[in-house]
Amino acid sequence: MKEAKKNQLVSIVVPVHNAERFVGEAIESVLAQTYPDWELILVDDGSTDNSANVIKKYKSNKVKIASLAKNAGAAKARNRGISEAKGRYLCFLDADDLWTPEKLEKQVKFMQEKNCAFSFTGYEFADAEGQPNGKVVHVPSTITYRQALRNTTIWTSTVMFDMRKLTHEDVLMPDIASEDTATWWNILRKIKCAYGLDEVLSYYRRSGGTLSANKAVAIKRIWNLYRKHEKLGLLRSSANFVGYAFNAVRRRV
Repeated sequence: MKEAKKNQLVSIVVPVHNAERFVGEAIESVLAQTYPDWELILVDDGSTDNSANVIKKYKSNKVKIASLAKNAGAAKARNRGISEAKGRYLCFLDADDLWTPEKLEKQVKFMQEKNCAFSFTGYEFADAEGQPNGKVVHVPSTITYRQALRNTTIWTSTVMFDMRKLTHEDVLMPDIASEDTATWWNILRKIKCAYGLDEVLSYYRRSGGTLSANKAVAIKRIWNLYRKHEKLGLLRSSANFVGYAFNAVRRRV
C-alpha cells in the first residue's frame, strides 16, 4: 500500500531567494491542492531577507526545507531540490508564481492518460499582487525539440515529469542563464515530444524586478542558448530566433 502511494507522489521543488513578499502565497497555493499526495521541497538559496523565517513556518511532514549557504542561482537550487525528491512525478513552482487548486489533480490525470514523460499546461499572467490580468497563454497539444527552439511557451511553473520515464540526469538543470529552457530542450532531444494541457492551471506573476522582465537580457539569453548550448550555426540560430521573437511578442501583448 505504501509503495502504491509512493508511485503517485508528486514532488514539488521551489527555489527561494529573497522572496519574502511572495513565497507564502506560492506555498498556500500548494497547500490548497485538491490532489493529496505531494511533497513540497523549499530550497532557500542564500536569502538575505526574511524568506527563511517565512518558509520555516510551513515546515511539516509534507513541507521540507533545504538550504544553500550562499546564493547559487535557480539551477543549483532546483537541482538541490531534485536530489531530495522522492515522488514518481516531479514539478517546479517559482516562489512568486501561483497554482490553481486543481493543478496537480488535473495534470497527474493528464500524464496518466497520455502515458507521457513530460507535460506542461497553459497559464495566465498576473500582476505584482497575484491578480490574474486576463492575458492567457495557450499551449499546443504537443511540442517537439525543433518546435521548442522556436517557441519557448513552456513555463517552468507548469512543467511535470514522470520520473519512471526519465533519469535523474535528464532533469538536472545546467548552471547557465535560461537553465529551465535549456533543460526542456535537453529532454526533448531524447523523447518524441512533450504534451500540453491547454488549460490555465498556473499564474505567472509579472513583477518589474524579475529577470525575464528585462527584454534585452532575455534576447541575449536565448541567442546564447542557440549558439553556445545548442551549438547551432548562424543561419539556423537566426531562423529559430525569428520564431522565438514572434511567439514571445504574441504571448505578452
